[in-house]
Amino acid sequence: MTKNDLLEVIDSWENLELAIQEIGNNAEHLPVLMNLALYSSEPKSWRAAWMADKIHDQYPHLIIPWLDQMIPALKNNLQSGKKRHFLKLISQNKIDKKHYLFLMDYCLDAFTSGKEPVAVRVHAMQILFNLSENEPDFKPELLAIIEHEMELHPSAGIHSRGKKLAKELNTQIQQIQRMSGQL
Repeated sequence: MTKNDLLEVIDSWENLELAIQEIGNNAEHLPVLMNLALYSSEPKSWRAAWMADKIHDQYPHLIIPWLDQMIPALKNNLQSGKKRHFLKLISQNKIDKKHYLFLMDYCLDAFTSGKEPVAVRVHAMQILFNLSENEPDFKPELLAIIEHEMELHPSAGIHSRGKKLAKELNTQIQQIQRMSGQL
């Protein structure tokens, strides 16, 4: 499958499910899809990111190796559709420590930006929570940021995920404090 073949396929929603199955069953086509998703400025290249997201649902082992390219691609001022799918994929997988600092900065900016779509902000919030699992000192600060954002930008998506993560962070912070004798 060539880039032009794939561009023709993603132009039609009806063909996308077949293309996802084809790529899932024939992984040699995956680099064409991922290069289109990661590096193309084609207007509909966000659909390649959507396809990668759907392939991940069925064949996560095919997409996980691309995370190391997906994370730095966030620097490229992506369309919000690509950003949404990349952040979702990143939020669902283990993050290599070498990406922590970049993702912490990037996701803090995305999560606290009122200009970002809600889905981008929710996935950024989830990534921040995931990072806090390995950086416990960040938990109280993240809790304060989540509570602030739920108050400042009270969309249903932010409130729903924020409430769930805030509850978990409160529980974890209390456990840490008990273990250290601070409660």
